[in-house]
Amino acid sequence: MSLMQSTLRSRFPLVVAALMAASAPIACGDDDGGRSTDGAGGGGAGAAGGGGDGAGGNDATGGGGAGGGGGAGGDGVLQLATGIAWQWQLSGLPLDTSIDVPVYDVDLVTTTDAEFATLRAAGRSILCYFSAGSYESYRPDSSDFPDSVKGSPLDPPFQDELWVDVRSAEVRQIMRARLDLAVQRGCDAVEPDNVDGYTNDNGLGLTATDQLDYNRFIAEEAHARGLSVGLKNDVDQLDALEPYFDWALNEECFAYSECDAYEGNFIAAGKAVLHAEYVDESETATVCAVTQPLGLSTIIKRIDLDAWRVACP
Repeated sequence: MSLMQSTLRSRFPLVVAALMAASAPIACGDDDGGRSTDGAGGGGAGAAGGGGDGAGGNDATGGGGAGGGGGAGGDGVLQLATGIAWQWQLSGLPLDTSIDVPVYDVDLVTTTDAEFATLRAAGRSILCYFSAGSYESYRPDSSDFPDSVKGSPLDPPFQDELWVDVRSAEVRQIMRARLDLAVQRGCDAVEPDNVDGYTNDNGLGLTATDQLDYNRFIAEEAHARGLSVGLKNDVDQLDALEPYFDWALNEECFAYSECDAYEGNFIAAGKAVLHAEYVDESETATVCAVTQPLGLSTIIKRIDLDAWRVACP
């Protein structure tokens, strides 16, 4: 996101070298407050606990019980319980680590080591955001993207980003390096953004088949590193991709009347659907009346994704 550009320049001095180096995958460490693993690869059914926001805990300075931090499914990665409470902050830094929810979704690069440590000490499960489908000129690995893989700009307000050719070997290697960084930084899971380029005017001729192949690639590479992975939007491919992803994240399904699209796949499989709606706080009850019966983990956010949040009551 372009709004993070100035923050990036001052907050990632130790991260740049790690991201620039295409290091080999590093094995995940022991449970660090939010993730447990099933060492035998068995069918553990554990999940991150769905601690609620609590009465009166609907603003950016409060929340309810944190609930359990994590658990292991059959493949030993973090599983998120349906209806779990969460926070999503990608701007307005420094990170507000005081919100009492079991799951934090934060930027892979701009989040500091100290902030990671604080979240781990509090037992939070950490989801790490990165763009898997766009070029951002301010990212420390931006020079790794050849011009040949760059397509059209994204829609406003993110028009300073360019769609990238997800079929290319260069893009896939960059994403492998980003997943390696997620392991190095101690992420429990990753939130790959912009994985629905085929539905947009991408300037690259991407097809639905191209997107399915790439999204499966991202999921498989994440799992190979012991990382849980969420499917961001891409509503038209939910049925095909649910078996490959551990949870989902949706933006604005209420606005587009798409929330029930998750019923027959992620919700039926008992996988969390994290949901953010960009509406005025006064519309919270209206949104939650639709999403809570479905089991979505709904929060009301501003589109710049600063610390402010309102959760369903």
